[in-house]
Amino acid sequence: MGDTAKTQAPLSAAPFVTREEDGVSALHLVVGGMHCAGCIAKIERAVGALPHVTEARVNLSTGRLRARWSDADAEMPARIAQTVRDLGFTASPFNPQLVAQTEADVERGLMRAMAVAGFAAANIMLLSVAVWSGADMDAATRALMHWVSALIALPAVAYAGQPFYRSALAALRARQMNMDVPISLAVLLATAMSLFQTIMATRHGAAGHVYFDASVSLLFFLLIGRFLDLRTRGRARETVRNLMALRALSATRIGNDGSHHPIATADVMPGMRLAVAAGGRVPVDAIVRRGRSELDASILTGETLPQPVEPGDRVCGGALNLGQPIEVEATAVDEDSLIGEIVRLMEAAEQGRTAYVRLADAVARIYAPAVHLLAFGTFLGWLLLGAGGWEPALMNAVAVLIITCPCALGLAAPAAQVAASGRLFRTGVLVKAADGLERIAQTDHVVFDKTGTLTEGRPELVNRNEIEADAFTAALALARHSQHPLSRALVRAAGDNTPPTAQPDDLEEIPGSGLRGTIGGRACRLGRAEWCGVTQLEADDRHGPELWLRQADEPPVKFQFADRLRPEMADVIAGLRKLGLSVELLSGDRASVAAAIASELGIDTWRGDCRPADKVARLHSLREAGRKVLMVGDGLNDAPALAQAHASISPAAAADISQNAADFVLQGETLQAVPETIRVARATRRRVIENFGIAFAYNAIAIPFAVAGFVTPLFAALAMSGSSLIVTLNALRLRLGEKGNGR
Repeated sequence: MGDTAKTQAPLSAAPFVTREEDGVSALHLVVGGMHCAGCIAKIERAVGALPHVTEARVNLSTGRLRARWSDADAEMPARIAQTVRDLGFTASPFNPQLVAQTEADVERGLMRAMAVAGFAAANIMLLSVAVWSGADMDAATRALMHWVSALIALPAVAYAGQPFYRSALAALRARQMNMDVPISLAVLLATAMSLFQTIMATRHGAAGHVYFDASVSLLFFLLIGRFLDLRTRGRARETVRNLMALRALSATRIGNDGSHHPIATADVMPGMRLAVAAGGRVPVDAIVRRGRSELDASILTGETLPQPVEPGDRVCGGALNLGQPIEVEATAVDEDSLIGEIVRLMEAAEQGRTAYVRLADAVARIYAPAVHLLAFGTFLGWLLLGAGGWEPALMNAVAVLIITCPCALGLAAPAAQVAASGRLFRTGVLVKAADGLERIAQTDHVVFDKTGTLTEGRPELVNRNEIEADAFTAALALARHSQHPLSRALVRAAGDNTPPTAQPDDLEEIPGSGLRGTIGGRACRLGRAEWCGVTQLEADDRHGPELWLRQADEPPVKFQFADRLRPEMADVIAGLRKLGLSVELLSGDRASVAAAIASELGIDTWRGDCRPADKVARLHSLREAGRKVLMVGDGLNDAPALAQAHASISPAAAADISQNAADFVLQGETLQAVPETIRVARATRRRVIENFGIAFAYNAIAIPFAVAGFVTPLFAALAMSGSSLIVTLNALRLRLGEKGNGR
């Protein structure tokens, strides 16, 4: 694709620029012609060096460049695109349909090239075996065999090598180097040298060495590796496309007079009332306003059971309505929706850099000049030694060019990470941080929050009959403005028949304390007992979660809730201990409540009455003690603690994903995936280390042999391609369940 870089029309990207906070602009471009970590580093350095550019990140899996800049320059999109093209790559605004079509075309092209190269390699190898085994073969017959090989090899090399030649030519035009330059050089040199030897053998009857089999076999194995790499990375794009495919193309708008009008989903605006028929998909994120039903949102939330919904519940776009027709009010559309947010988070996570990827990037930057210097040094060395003239010197240099291709090194970390992220997504775990897998694999201590984490996070109000109507109405007016589980439980307890409440003035939510505001001229607080002025808890304490309401000077009113433990928690705790991790509970509830939960789950270390600052302080002390802590908590309320931890997981509701501070988000209603995430992360670390070991061991062994002249171009092609295939297949093992404890 790289050869089209110079002929593309000027980019008109103004409609594709998004404006972010603080005057920052962002642009997503599709970049063609990238094949390795060196391509990524080259583009990021060049675009990042432009004036006012604050970020340039390339995602090799999705083929996208994300650039952000701080200056309101209308020419910046075109300047960024031209910078990419000057490097020998293609650049165009991101269009999902165009990207999918381009990917399909590239895949078909690789398959055709692979078929041609495979057919040619098999036939030339048969002829080569005949030549190698025919010790009594006369010169004329040998020359005929070489000419037949040439007739097969020349068109095959010309056609099957096009993906490499185009990329190399585009790089050279841009006065750049990439990994396809030495590959193309090696293939063409080996082919040209073999043709020269064939001509010489015909003219003079000499039995020269030809390497048509090496040239074609090299292309065949490189194409296999590139195809596998494309398919492996395509898993990430396929997941994104599957999510995007959930979006309904049309919606039914409800007019003010109750009439129904079909409209395109792209025309839906927040606030519109929409009808969702039984068996239809919810077109956009919305709130149910009328009707009750059950929705299947398994591909989004990971929850396999249908979820009951009623007026006031939030529903996500793409969910399938399995029950009765419902009416909803749109709240978020397009990229602001849950699907858009998940896609954006997945891509942002892939665009990050782990320590392993940074190591591969650093090696890739020095690869091209080092390889060419090594090959040139090999050629000169053999010439100076005078061992057989320039032919063996050139063949040894070609072998060095072939055998030092860094494909295995470039695939070592990304292939494993893509496979691991795909496996976790299928189990309902969304990876938000690129280095999250690396960090969670290092953890040795797990800290759990209680509400909404160890418990189901769906408490029920149990003393409604004991609460006066005016107190309940005041508490409801405050609770409707909070996403805290107890506030939401209070709203649920109100049901559909409660009249509208007054809008509180000066409303403020204080993390770890509660809500406060002015209702009817009276200062009101809803939250923790101490914060609401409760000096002594009631004697009949039920050891459950509670809220207190304080209205001016009136006595505080208690709202008692019951919240059940998640049924899977005993198995989760046992699974974590089997992995060698210690477990601790930090809860914002009273010490008596925390003690009861810890005792039921067999957790020896626990703390109650923890405010957000207390949790942060505890995590800081654990870090100072050398522990690497995994925090499992609410992504909204525990954001400071999640940020303080070495790694973090949140079982937040899907609607809260965009605000979640965790490295991983569990999209289902269970924590069974927590031990599995650690097992996959540890397996990923092993695969990456193994892949780096394979890559470095291969180069440490192969390069000296190639320089010393013990490796023919054919063997070099087999060795290099074999190392890449081994690395890719080793990474794909992550797609299979691994037995053992994951250590």
